[in-house]
Amino acid sequence: MSNDAVYDFIVVGAGSAGAVVASRLTENGVYKVLLLEAGTEGSGFLWSRVPVGVAKMIDNPAVNWCYTSEPDEGSAGRRIEVPRGKMLGGSSSINGMVFIRGQAQDYDHWAQLGNRGWSYQDVLPIFKKMERFDGGSDKYRGREGILRVTHTPRHKVPLLEKIIAAAENVGLPYNEDQNGETQEGISMSQVTIAKGRRQSTAFCYLDPARRRRNLTVAQGALAQSLILEGRRCVGVRYSVGRLVKEARALREVIVCGGSINSPKLLELSGIGQADLLRSLDIQPVHELRGVGENLRDHYSPRVKFAIREKNLTFNDNARGWRLAREAVKYALFRDGFLASTSVPIRMYFRTRPGLETPDATVSILPFIYEMIGRERLVSPRLKGITMNVNVLRPESTGSIHIKSKDPAEPPAIRFNFLSTEHDRAGLLAAIRKGRELMAASPLKEITGEEISPGAALRSDDELLDWVRRTAETTYHPVGTCKMGSDPMAVVDSELRVHGIVNLRIADASIMPTLTSGNTNAPSIMIGEKCAGMVLAAANQSKQAA
Repeated sequence: MSNDAVYDFIVVGAGSAGAVVASRLTENGVYKVLLLEAGTEGSGFLWSRVPVGVAKMIDNPAVNWCYTSEPDEGSAGRRIEVPRGKMLGGSSSINGMVFIRGQAQDYDHWAQLGNRGWSYQDVLPIFKKMERFDGGSDKYRGREGILRVTHTPRHKVPLLEKIIAAAENVGLPYNEDQNGETQEGISMSQVTIAKGRRQSTAFCYLDPARRRRNLTVAQGALAQSLILEGRRCVGVRYSVGRLVKEARALREVIVCGGSINSPKLLELSGIGQADLLRSLDIQPVHELRGVGENLRDHYSPRVKFAIREKNLTFNDNARGWRLAREAVKYALFRDGFLASTSVPIRMYFRTRPGLETPDATVSILPFIYEMIGRERLVSPRLKGITMNVNVLRPESTGSIHIKSKDPAEPPAIRFNFLSTEHDRAGLLAAIRKGRELMAASPLKEITGEEISPGAALRSDDELLDWVRRTAETTYHPVGTCKMGSDPMAVVDSELRVHGIVNLRIADASIMPTLTSGNTNAPSIMIGEKCAGMVLAAANQSKQAA
């Protein structure tokens, strides 16, 4: 094997966390790093730059794994689409760009589970280090980080002022910073958009790092398996087209494939549930019962209302001369709805008395979208509001497991949604909160019919049946290689895989529980924290030598 195939570190996956890990490990110029990414910039590069381009990528197999779940009771026997980014930057290159850290209690709970170093006070400095944000308090917000975070402007969409006023009339005050002291209230979304461009980890972290001679980025590289010598990880076997290659790591392999592909790679390598692996003719190397278990996601029905008044929604700007005007506005000034997130406003609230913090959210899209061909586009026929409703910390758990030893075959994704009373009751309360918002002034004066689920559906059973038949996820799968010390944990608090030397996992799969909001910001934080731990361990070993 040539020296070109030997590196200090190998990072598998160039997504929200992986691009961060590779960037940080190569900053000092000391370590040689190989970054493997199954996707390529390809046809998604241009659309990824433009914020509204998410509509062009959310169902595009050129830049998206386009996974689907297995049918189950919680989805009324349906398969649910599970989009995941398959390009540099991973899902940060195709997502809705909303930046939400989650609540302090999320991380304090992780620490209470025995994960030392993961409390809110532990991770807050990392969040501050990675971001550059102009608002909020210095106590909570970072000013000089590599990731540009901005506020969605209130004044750009007149409808948003009416939504804020209606929320205040139902007891939800305006919150200037939902990533600050408290999450509760209604707020304009904070987003990874700056000057009309998506701030993916590919753009912010990887583009500057690719100029470094000690970083090699292999695109179109599908990880086949980890190379294990006993219980020591020494490299990765991967394919580029039909060519199978091997690369060796002198120090560590860091798997950053995400909540779907990280457990998949472990199982393909003989790490996981021994009985499952044997049934697929894979020789078990190390039994870890938790690999692929503990899957969590935000299950979200889409509540839709018509808006009677003209020129208030994005639907009004998605046709004819107005669409042409928006295109010119973006081309000249990087402004307008083409430069905006699809979810510019959201509210966090408590569904019942006695709760210390919000347990549900309604994310509001000032438009109605439809499937037109293979794309989810702003409807040219309807105009209105779409509300994505979900419980913040669901208790229903599912699993992700391989179905064969073929690395190209998608795994079986089983969500098991709505399997707990907590999730059912919370979701019903959140749906009714969304209805309450639309019935409050000044929204009620401009609101038309309830398009979905429809005003006729009122009872718990009717609404839950509608949820099972129509709900989607909000694309936040986590937990399938969870961090902890219990029998179902896969990694320890240093993100080292239990029982395997020189192997770590850094992505949303390590989250023991789901954070209260979108998962891109926490995933970037995990990448930053992992890189720091890896470098500290490498420096310590050099000093010991």
